Amino acid sequence: MATKRTPSFNPKTFLTQVGAGKTIIQCRKKNQILFAQGDKANAVFYIQEGQVRLTVVSKRGKEAIVAILEPASFFGEACLTGQVLRLEAATAVGVATIVRISKAVMIKILHDEPTFSELFLTYLLARNIRTQEDLVDQLFNSSEKRLARVLLLMAQFGKEGKPEAVIAKVSQEKLAEMVGTTRSRVSFFMNKFRKLGFIDYDGASHKGLNVHSSLLNVVLHD
Repeated sequence: MATKRTPSFNPKTFLTQVGAGKTIIQCRKKNQILFAQGDKANAVFYIQEGQVRLTVVSKRGKEAIVAILEPASFFGEACLTGQVLRLEAATAVGVATIVRISKAVMIKILHDEPTFSELFLTYLLARNIRTQEDLVDQLFNSSEKRLARVLLLMAQFGKEGKPEAVIAKVSQEKLAEMVGTTRSRVSFFMNKFRKLGFIDYDGASHKGLNVHSSLLNVVLHD
């Protein structure tokens, strides 16, 4: 008599379906807060669609952008290492679909399913490399190169099927925070990139930015 086989675990299916300890958050309004700085850290989040901005506010009230995360990103995973309260805030940049996985369920699935553990570890290692690259970028590159790199990353340049893309409009103040420069410098370089044909950008409109792969010339040029 043939033995009935248990269906193999599919990480992508797990990350798209509601289940015990898993909920799907549909963000339909601008700047919807997923968790605030100081909130209890009791879940890991996964981005199905949209973007999420991570920010930190200092004791003096100054806000800094830590990262802007794209689809297929995890965040909030510090709760797995003993973090009790959130050290940063997470906000949906626009329309987004987010999966919330309780800490208990996340720990269990990492323990029970090697395929999911591998996916999660691969993501964390890739993000660690990205963090190191960001630090090197901040220390050694000009503000013009840093701005070009931020725009290329937001457009997911280099990913399969994305030679150029339209990204949601982000204010020059936010770009300045991400780059570590002033708004006036961002405005100057954005106009320069537009005149050179690297981006299509209308500062007076509410449309997104069309980022062309040719912007990579700014990053590669010495």
